[in-house]
Amino acid sequence: MEFFSHQTNFQFMATRKVWFGLSIALMIASLALLVTRGLNLATDFTGGVTVQASFPAAADLAAVRTQIAAQGFRDAVVEYVGSARAVAIRLPPERDQTSSQLRSRLEAALQKVNSGATVQSLSVVGPQVGAELKKSAAWALAFTLLFIFLYIAWRFHTWRLSLGAILAVLHDPILVLGFFALTQISFDLPVVAAVLAVIGYSLNDTVVVFDRIRERFEGNRRLAPNVVLDQAINQTLSRTIMTKVVTSIVVVALLVLGGPVLRGFSAALLIGILAGTYSSIYISSAIALECGLTAEHIFPSARKAAADSLP
Repeated sequence: MEFFSHQTNFQFMATRKVWFGLSIALMIASLALLVTRGLNLATDFTGGVTVQASFPAAADLAAVRTQIAAQGFRDAVVEYVGSARAVAIRLPPERDQTSSQLRSRLEAALQKVNSGATVQSLSVVGPQVGAELKKSAAWALAFTLLFIFLYIAWRFHTWRLSLGAILAVLHDPILVLGFFALTQISFDLPVVAAVLAVIGYSLNDTVVVFDRIRERFEGNRRLAPNVVLDQAINQTLSRTIMTKVVTSIVVVALLVLGGPVLRGFSAALLIGILAGTYSSIYISSAIALECGLTAEHIFPSARKAAADSLP
């Protein structure tokens, strides 16, 4: 199945510097937001108490907040989860309080709103655990980038494509993080999983384009590199758009219907899909071209044979 009825012939590389400028501007804006506003870290990273409560009828969130505050809990975040009868509550860390004590206090507060309210689940994350999760997330991202660089360099015999892939992979999560800093959507472990999924998803598209670049160079090694890159991207464009559209339909459904629990996860995936489509076209291949990519870099045996034939 093809998205376009005929083979496209867009000159992507001719306008690459314009898109470089746009990407740089978006990345600077994202980094500035991360520094000035920061991420709205969930209790997964900051430590605290996460509660799931159920009500026999629609819950009044304002009344829930009032009663929780009356029990001495500060800065409670209260929101619906899927329906008006299910409520999620996030609280700052509570020192010198056991889980059973917290549950009793919360149930007393909730039952003043509705006598049938119950606490379904309660989990406590300490600040030390949150710090360890931050560290683990950072290491996961670092190792991901390292192994991507090594894999691309080994598979395509050149660091130029590896550099393009790494910069494209960095580009996408930075934009996702900038979006979360701008909107202040809660940043939790499912969002980290979504960011890593975005990296893998974007890399898959990049490798497909790189494979086509290798095929085009193998077919005619005298073609200009910019022509080869344009041909490779155009030949994979229908596949790229079709897969992104189908995936986006599912992610948008999660975003609209999944409720607050899946909002961060699905938003990260959607922004990542859009950024990944753009970066696989205008970042990864274009960076390799700027670094002087030629057929000889992808086929080192041909370069060696040419050198051996010299007198």
